[in-house]
Amino acid sequence: MKYAEFFSMIKGQFMGADVSDVTEHLAYQFNIIGEAEGIFYVEVKNGELFVEPYEYFDRDAIFICDADTLMKIADGKLDPILAVTLQKLRVEGNIDKALKFKELVEKKKNKKKEKEEKKKK
Repeated sequence: MKYAEFFSMIKGQFMGADVSDVTEHLAYQFNIIGEAEGIFYVEVKNGELFVEPYEYFDRDAIFICDADTLMKIADGKLDPILAVTLQKLRVEGNIDKALKFKELVEKKKNKKKEKEEKKKK
C-alpha cells in the first residue's frame, strides 16, 4: 500500500471521531514506518478535527508505528496503551496529552457501537 492510499483510509477513520466537546488544543504527529511510510498530523482545535498530510512542528506528541498498527488502533481493535507495552507504538512528547488520544479513539469506538445497536433495533 502506498502512503497516499493509507492516508486517505486513516483520515476517513479519524474524521469519524466526535471532538465537539474537546476544549483544549491537541496536536499529534504520526510517523508511519515501513510500508506506507510517511508523516501526517491530527489536530483538535476549538472542537474541530483536522487531519492533514504534513509535519506539525508545534505538536504535543509524536506517535511512531507501522500502518497496520495504527489502523488497528483507529478501528478500536488495539488499545494504544497495549500497543506501547507491546512495543508496536512509540510515543514521544507530552504523555498527558498523548493519553488523550486514547480517549478520542474510545469516543469513536463508542459512537460506532451506538450506530450498530441502532441498526439492530
